[in-house]
Amino acid sequence: MIDYQVSSLEGFTDKIGELCFLLEHARAATLSEIGSLSQAELDYWEHADDNSIGALLFHIASIEKVHQVISFEKRDFTASEFAEWGAGIDLHDSARMEIRGKGLDFYLQQLSDVREQTLKQLRLRGDGWLYEQNHWPNGTPYNNYYLWFHVLEDEISHRGQIRSIKRRITNCGKQGNGYEH
Repeated sequence: MIDYQVSSLEGFTDKIGELCFLLEHARAATLSEIGSLSQAELDYWEHADDNSIGALLFHIASIEKVHQVISFEKRDFTASEFAEWGAGIDLHDSARMEIRGKGLDFYLQQLSDVREQTLKQLRLRGDGWLYEQNHWPNGTPYNNYYLWFHVLEDEISHRGQIRSIKRRITNCGKQGNGYEH
């Protein structure tokens, strides 16, 4: 059951606990959208420049992973980390072909593993950490709170795309069109 009252999750400081509540609430809503999708539905796209639901799920996990590295380790991806997660971050043209052929369990495991690490790391931090100022390479300031707000807004935005894709899949099925590319 989804809780509709923002509160601080137990085991965290107040502000971080509220952030974790929001992250977990957003994830629960995402998981409820994808709970019964087949591999064909996860791989579906109508146009050559579309992203599939699977690619969007990989993107959600990849964005959270890179924000872990940036905020918890104060660095960017290494070359090997980018090789593993880069297609999900960029969602470039070749990613459409690279992020295919995986079942729902693959994406669920990625989302779970990344989130488990996020919560583990956030338990170790106090509310002041959220407001620590850092700078992008171009000198633009940001804080950790903003980074994790971005993870949250990114997932919510892509969940909207997932809903739209699911409607298109349903409409294609009603018209007798296939959705394997």
